[in-house]
Amino acid sequence: MKKTAVVLVALLVALTAIGLPIWLAVREAGRQALVVETARAMEYARTVMYRSEATASQVATGIARLRKLHARAPCSSASIDEMRQIDLGSSYIQAIGHVRDGLLVCSSMAGDAMDFPLGQVDYRSAGGALFRTNVHFPFAPQRSFIVIEITDFAAIIHKDLPIDVAATEPDVSLAILSLEDDSAIASRGHVERRWLERLGTRREVAFADGGHIVAVVRSPLYMTAAVAAVPARYLEQRSRDLAMRLLPIGLIAGAALVVAILFLARQQMAIPAAIRWGLKRDEFFLEYQPVVALQSGKVCGAEALLRWRRAEGELVSPEIFVPVAEQNHLIVRLTRRVLELVVRDAGSFLSRNPDFHVGINVSPADFHASGLLDSLEAALRAMKAGPANLMLEITERGLLDPMVARETTGTLRRSGFAIAIDDFGTGYSSLSYLESLELDYLKIDRSFIEAIGTGAPTSQVVQHIIRMAEDLGLRMIAEGVESRAQAEFLRQRGVQYAQGWLFGKPMSFQELVRHIEQHGQAAATPLHATGGR
Repeated sequence: MKKTAVVLVALLVALTAIGLPIWLAVREAGRQALVVETARAMEYARTVMYRSEATASQVATGIARLRKLHARAPCSSASIDEMRQIDLGSSYIQAIGHVRDGLLVCSSMAGDAMDFPLGQVDYRSAGGALFRTNVHFPFAPQRSFIVIEITDFAAIIHKDLPIDVAATEPDVSLAILSLEDDSAIASRGHVERRWLERLGTRREVAFADGGHIVAVVRSPLYMTAAVAAVPARYLEQRSRDLAMRLLPIGLIAGAALVVAILFLARQQMAIPAAIRWGLKRDEFFLEYQPVVALQSGKVCGAEALLRWRRAEGELVSPEIFVPVAEQNHLIVRLTRRVLELVVRDAGSFLSRNPDFHVGINVSPADFHASGLLDSLEAALRAMKAGPANLMLEITERGLLDPMVARETTGTLRRSGFAIAIDDFGTGYSSLSYLESLELDYLKIDRSFIEAIGTGAPTSQVVQHIIRMAEDLGLRMIAEGVESRAQAEFLRQRGVQYAQGWLFGKPMSFQELVRHIEQHGQAAATPLHATGGR
């Protein structure tokens, strides 16, 4: 009997030793999952609020500009041209126009060749703005638009634009609600008006409500609030899956449980871990796409494009690994690796060709990280090259922080580096913001080049971009040029440089040197020597 009792006690202790870690781990996993889902809901709500406020700001600024300059002749050619410039310089406004007696009589979209009824007003804000939240236009009958009218001018906003986040999770509910009457300005999914009551006088709040984890964020500028609701079943499903994986492992031993948790965490971080491993194993390499002077047709530089070939031969697209690197604080290391590769590939060539440049992409994280200038100068010393041999290409996202953007671009330009804004027209920059920065070049995004000569609505945008660049004193580089007709169109309109398959696909630096030997190098018109302001 004693022996049986000892065995039973020993068995109970063993089961407890195995079961307790499982129970604690599952409970902690559930707690962490709740924290993560709550943080995710809050991030969605903050993003929706940011986009909503940016939209409202652009609408107010654009309409104020039209009222100041063209109130007496709102549909004149000068006014319509102003509308188009506002449209082009805005990242959220789809179109802007003049309203008379409920009719949109002219706009940046169709000039003065329209007389479109906007329908009834859904509500009027305390400031006098009129909101129509479900307008359908003939050019896109399947889509709904928000029309915001202020003193006879109106901005057209895509209804889903302020809430166009969490695209991979369509069952996440998002909304912008008016705090004046609880009406929805824009919404997606199931949103309860009573959730606003939990906000009280606070700026933001997060809570669980029935089948949702909810976050509500109040605007400090407008009488609106952003709401995000993540289905609670995400949390429940994640907890169930984790418990099913941990239970059989725990039957073996508590130590095996720890190994399994580490394995699962490692699986969730597969791509970031692979990037780190790829950096150690030198799996990243560069391809170089020639940049030509359109007047002479000769090669005067190249853009360095980062590529990743894994050990098993798989090529990973930059569209996959670059966003992951940005989200996991690895992008600065990739930028440093790009500099190392440029030194290795092109160092001797650049030291012999001071008028040839290599363009490298710089991320927003590089702007905030210390040591960017030191890394650039170290690369130049290793190559025995000058600042003119490197051009720094910055996307519009990299310029969102005005203070950091001005300070960093100023420091880099004073050190002799040329700076180009990349993919212009696809981000958030406005004309007034670009005027405040120290830039040299504007790279016209390929999406606008592709539209040249097609008759598409965006086919005229490139000419507005060219005029903007000229007004700012910036040189231009057109991306994605694939036909001689596009190249001639750009050359005739004063675009100085271009890159694209018409002039050469991305290639190794050795192939680029052979390409230059065949086509010649435009030493007389180096990019850095003809920079703007």
